[in-house]
Amino acid sequence: MSVQPAPLSGHTQDPSSTTSAPPPPTARPAVRPVSPAVVTAVGCIAQFMIVLDSTIVTVALPAMRSALNLSATSQQWVVNGYLIALGGLLLLAARLGDLFGHARMLRVGVVLFTLASLVGGFAPNGACLIAARVVQGVGAAIQAPTGLSLINTALHDDPPRRAKAVGLWSMIGGFAGAAGVVLGGVLTEYLDWRWVLFVNVPIGVGLYALCFRGLPSAPRGTRRSGLDLPGALTVTVASAALAYGASQASADGWGSATVLTALIGAAVLYAAFALFEVRSPRPLVPPAFIRLRGLVFGNFVALCLGASMTSGMVFISIYLQQTLGFSALRTGMCLLPMTAALVAGGLLARRLVATVGPRVLVPVGSLVTAAGQAWTAFLPDHSAYASHVLGPTVVIGLGVSCTLLGVTVACTAGIAPQYAGSAAGLLNTARQLGGAIGLAALSTIALTAAAHDHAAGPLDASVHGLRVALLTSAAVMVVAAAGSLALPRRSAAGR
Repeated sequence: MSVQPAPLSGHTQDPSSTTSAPPPPTARPAVRPVSPAVVTAVGCIAQFMIVLDSTIVTVALPAMRSALNLSATSQQWVVNGYLIALGGLLLLAARLGDLFGHARMLRVGVVLFTLASLVGGFAPNGACLIAARVVQGVGAAIQAPTGLSLINTALHDDPPRRAKAVGLWSMIGGFAGAAGVVLGGVLTEYLDWRWVLFVNVPIGVGLYALCFRGLPSAPRGTRRSGLDLPGALTVTVASAALAYGASQASADGWGSATVLTALIGAAVLYAAFALFEVRSPRPLVPPAFIRLRGLVFGNFVALCLGASMTSGMVFISIYLQQTLGFSALRTGMCLLPMTAALVAGGLLARRLVATVGPRVLVPVGSLVTAAGQAWTAFLPDHSAYASHVLGPTVVIGLGVSCTLLGVTVACTAGIAPQYAGSAAGLLNTARQLGGAIGLAALSTIALTAAAHDHAAGPLDASVHGLRVALLTSAAVMVVAAAGSLALPRRSAAGR
């Protein structure tokens, strides 16, 4: 079954696609040919930087706190500042990419991200580090949708090749998430915590050089009046409020005045955003998106996957370090097989998605991920890495890689080039906000379960809380599998 392309053909939603008089020749300078391989490399490297940074810092947090005398609240904001900026600005950044050119906006994002990493690495105090992390989040918000949009736009007329490129993009994202834990442990153990930020600098410089030489600039005639400012403002503040409320819930509780105010404010602003989008002649997110089943249910699965994957990685890391007493380096090395499974699963998924489509690949991948999460829910309070960590993390890696590729194809197949940024922005927003909300909710579940285990000692109670949270995480992926059954039976990616 094909994705319905009619609502997104462009002529009713975006003035830049109308049949008005063409611009003068000077508004369309000659553009050098773009290599699909270069575009794919740029998108994958941008994805690698963003996902790597979301996990590499986690392992170094204790060292950061000790070196800069951070309070518990300040330490939390090293992570939250990045997530709130990233989650709040994704949709706005995606639309700016559609209007000003994906290549141009990607270069802006790379510069911001790289400079912020350099400043954060030299940070003399906690305030400077947190500020740098916020700017990193802004740069990541620009990079995340534009990298994927470049791939989808450049290969829009070649679905099989686009499917392979998107598969590689998904695989790189999964690999970077697991590799960040490993690399964070190595750098913190043998060099210094500052290198978890400095490592982004050479990657950013190389990526900018590749963007500058391998990608064309957007035509000078790009329209700049097509931005839905009321919608952009409301959705940005709403997403930031939601991410902030979720991130504070684990510390203050879901019933605290701060968290409730943030969540209620987010709900009101999202309702206002929906109203603006219906009435706007240039919507940030075209209302026609709601008629695309692949996009709607693909984003639902991405939300669940972000919640399950983010919290699962954090809980397993906590178990290895706090329960089994592993060092940061040893913890990273213990998760190395999961990285290999993500790569292997990505290679397998690239072959399967063109054959069976997202309708089969996503529910299977979601259930495999749920099985791995449920396996980890039987963690003992003594060293049992081989039977209770190695096995389930490999299963989780295989499931996540299949699910991630499937939802990426489902959310981007059949989308007209002028809406590629908006579709990619929605996908990344779902994953990032899912991670923030899921980690906060499941952390609260873990703490509550541990507090109610009165008969056990502190260590046993902590492990009990982790078990309950991991079992809940598995249930989230079962729900995702059920939702994925509404995906279209066939995808344009497989043709």
